[in-house]
Amino acid sequence: MSGRNTLAVVLVVALVGGAVLLEMHERREVSRAASIGEPAAAAQPAEKAVPSAEPPAPSSPALRPQPSDLKKPAAPVEPSTPIRAGETWNFSANVSKLNAVANLKLKVAEKRDFQGRSVWHLQAFAHTENPLRMVFELDDQFDSYSDAASLVSMQYEMHLKERGETVDSVQRLTASGREPAPGNATAARVLPGTRDPLGMMQYLRTVDWAKTPEVRGPVYDGHKLYDARARLVARGEAVTVPAGNFNTLKIELRVFENGVEMKDAHFTLYLTDDEARTPVLLEALMPFATARVELVKAQ
Repeated sequence: MSGRNTLAVVLVVALVGGAVLLEMHERREVSRAASIGEPAAAAQPAEKAVPSAEPPAPSSPALRPQPSDLKKPAAPVEPSTPIRAGETWNFSANVSKLNAVANLKLKVAEKRDFQGRSVWHLQAFAHTENPLRMVFELDDQFDSYSDAASLVSMQYEMHLKERGETVDSVQRLTASGREPAPGNATAARVLPGTRDPLGMMQYLRTVDWAKTPEVRGPVYDGHKLYDARARLVARGEAVTVPAGNFNTLKIELRVFENGVEMKDAHFTLYLTDDEARTPVLLEALMPFATARVELVKAQ
């Protein structure tokens, strides 16, 4: 999968989204490239997932701090957090005119010790549904171990099973490049304060949007480092999904690569306008399709 579309795939999964839609598009683009003799971007290795003994050089474009990264640190997490161990949300993904093409689940598995620090173990699962599953079988799992106070990522895992192909990636995130990774993982060098998509999702729940209408920070999607910016665009927005009717905070998500905004993907996240700030809806607009991912059940 190309680095450019990987963020979209993982963000949509992590922010309750249409992994199926984006993955199918990426595979179609790879097949098209192969048919006309272009190099397939999906065959390229991850840019920053490298053995811990050989951290990427600081001159790598994906790692070079941008001026925007250095000027504005991410807003602090509130001392009182809405995150609770055991929280689980089930979603249904609708793509263009196709309903329920996939089911998705987000989960706060537990709060635990990880390398001497208190972390949240966060998970996301994505599965295609029939009739789409008959032609595109997808069963993906993502795991994040994110600092309990800041939601900064310590370890990010991708366990992907798509059309009979299995990929397992365990990456230990490091800002210095000097921390060793365990034998079953690789070290990924990132900027200080980097979150993975699952941690970013939970971080957005902790923001006091009345006091901080916009937040930003580096996000690592398992392949590349991006600058993610979230802005409150409306409060009290009425939303109806299978789980019920909600008044929500409407949050616009924008993604930048090396200081340039990605124009081919736009996301809008709706959180309940209460203390829980439950994710109830994600809308994704892309050149090839639109996706609406709706909350079906919350536990």
